[in-house]
Amino acid sequence: MNFSRFQLANAFAALLIALGTGAGGAAAAEEKRLFVYNWADFIGSNTIAEFEKQTVIKVTYDVYDSEETMDARLLAGSSGYDVVFASTEYFGREIKAGVYIPLDRSKLPNWKNLDPRILAIQAVHDPGNVHSAPYVHAINGFAYNVDMIKARMPNAPLDSLDMIFKPEIAAKFADCGITFLDSAADTLLLALQYLRLDPNTTKPEDYKAAENLLLKVRPYVRSYDSAEYINGLANREICIAMSWSSDYALSRARARAVGVEVNLAFTVPKEGANQNFTSLLIPVGAPHPEAAYQFINFILRPNVIAEITHEIYYGNDNVASRPLIKPSILNDPTLYPTPEIEARLFRSDEASAATERIRTRTWTRVKTAK
Repeated sequence: MNFSRFQLANAFAALLIALGTGAGGAAAAEEKRLFVYNWADFIGSNTIAEFEKQTVIKVTYDVYDSEETMDARLLAGSSGYDVVFASTEYFGREIKAGVYIPLDRSKLPNWKNLDPRILAIQAVHDPGNVHSAPYVHAINGFAYNVDMIKARMPNAPLDSLDMIFKPEIAAKFADCGITFLDSAADTLLLALQYLRLDPNTTKPEDYKAAENLLLKVRPYVRSYDSAEYINGLANREICIAMSWSSDYALSRARARAVGVEVNLAFTVPKEGANQNFTSLLIPVGAPHPEAAYQFINFILRPNVIAEITHEIYYGNDNVASRPLIKPSILNDPTLYPTPEIEARLFRSDEASAATERIRTRTWTRVKTAK
């Protein structure tokens, strides 16, 4: 069996961690520090401070603006992070590349709180759920300002991806602003599904068809963005945003916080939509593995993850937290999907390096309109 230098280095680092030795000395003398890598706005505003208060562990919290950025950094090795938040379609191949350590369940007593159904779904990407602790889930669709849409098109097809992918319809909303996620995977998956092609295709000709579709609506897309559109919806600066299901509720909450009522809604398209799941993982070579276990176990507390859900409006994968979740969130089928919604959803397969190259090149041409 042949191993890359990256895999050998990671294996050696994992051995040092297992032995409780390394640059910092014995595990018992581990520095009270923790380095976390996550999306912006993807954790409660007080979560980190509360963890620091209870553990006296100082947290450095870094954010990434796309999973492609996170993926590249992790695959390069020696990231310096102790805990990484990653979605199934990325961590599956990162696990195969030897990026993450197997989790010691004896250090995660709150593992028992996780939803067995979600564990089974994630096991497709992490067999046996060896490396990843489920966090939250979301659906990719589009959020919109109800009043701004009705003013421009009273009979708008609000249940359909025609709203963002049909040029003659998208053109009606160009003045009030349309944004797409700055995510090659999410946008292309949705475009392929709309074209009734396999969203997990590996065929270059299918990606070319998706590219042509996206280029036709490119003149009406104001920006490609995975974070700022939340405020844009709240401030009425945009009227339609390809988005994850939680973000319309978060936008509405931000508007209410400053005394503004914004009539927002979210569509899980009738044509189908991709659902993703995010987990917490510990990279090989993590400088503070014991702190990482404490942090993950903290997040797995029902009250902690319930408060995160209340703030970021993502449905979580901790079944023990359900009694603590506000009914307005728990009963929202875009956040906790009903069987009828689940029937429309598909999940992204782990993309090969070749498929990733096709996606990246396609995405570059779409964004630059070249």
